[in-house]
Amino acid sequence: MRFLLTDEQREFGRSLDALLTAADTPAVLRSWAAGDHDPGRALWGRLADAGVFALAVPEAYGGVGPLPVEAAVACVELGRHAVPGPVAETLAAGVLLAGAGGPVAEEWLPGIASGAAVVSLTLEGYGPYAPDADAADAVFTVTGDELRLAPGPGEPSASADPARRLFRPEPGGAPVAKGPAIRAAARAAGDTAAFATAALALGCGEELLRATVAYVKQRTQFGVPVGSFQAVKHRLADTLLGLEFARPLLYGAAVELASEISRPGAGTGSAAGPPGAGAAVAAAKVTAGEAGYAAARTALQLHGAIGYTEELDLAWWLRRARPLRDAWGTPSACRARVLAG
Repeated sequence: MRFLLTDEQREFGRSLDALLTAADTPAVLRSWAAGDHDPGRALWGRLADAGVFALAVPEAYGGVGPLPVEAAVACVELGRHAVPGPVAETLAAGVLLAGAGGPVAEEWLPGIASGAAVVSLTLEGYGPYAPDADAADAVFTVTGDELRLAPGPGEPSASADPARRLFRPEPGGAPVAKGPAIRAAARAAGDTAAFATAALALGCGEELLRATVAYVKQRTQFGVPVGSFQAVKHRLADTLLGLEFARPLLYGAAVELASEISRPGAGTGSAAGPPGAGAAVAAAKVTAGEAGYAAARTALQLHGAIGYTEELDLAWWLRRARPLRDAWGTPSACRARVLAG
């Protein structure tokens, strides 16, 4: 089996990198954290034009997916550039609503694919908080076999990442779909959210390592760059190994998910993984999350006191690494799922 990305997939990643490099995401992050979502929504629209959010929406609803490998490529780039907004949640909502079908899918999926709709959600078993619910056009909640549209974002809760605010959605809201299909769709959506978050964490760690390598090349002590010190080299090498070990697990999980989608009888609206897909996603999530967080610790140590300053753009990536590690499956929960799988 071929696990290397195709030329088209690599070019897709390069095109997103170019788009986001020109977008000045640190400025967008600062605006988003201050409650001004307009720059972030404008960037969201450009990403949608590039096809990012259509990757989780079936063709029947105006998308091109589900395409897990391409979604991984996209989310790694979005993680490298720390794009604000409920990226993983919107992609997961595409899977959830496609599985639910009916009027709610017809109403929201075309907007998700086009970028017109930003969506957050909560699912049983993953905690009560919906990231960036104040910026979302809809917040969906699943309880048992009922899918509801929350009447409001609710009250904010403390978050380590000021550009990734957490909200407990207002209770209530009329059910927009119900039945056994909702439970299956919620399981698939949870795997999608964990998978996308793993890719975001990997991208975040890659940028932290890149910035740290660049910094230790220019910072000097005793007349030489600190990057020439053996201890610094070893720390950076360990960080690189962690990230590179996570990468094949991420794309392996993508292959597992894609294999189920292409299975005869899977259906155009199904993105639920095979029995082993959930364990593969959990393995990717825990490994990428831990590697991204380790990259943040390395970056903070090797940047020294400057690493603590909010004026340094790197601070946005430092603050994001641990929330991504813990979102949509803590390390302990993921390890337990791998063992159970």
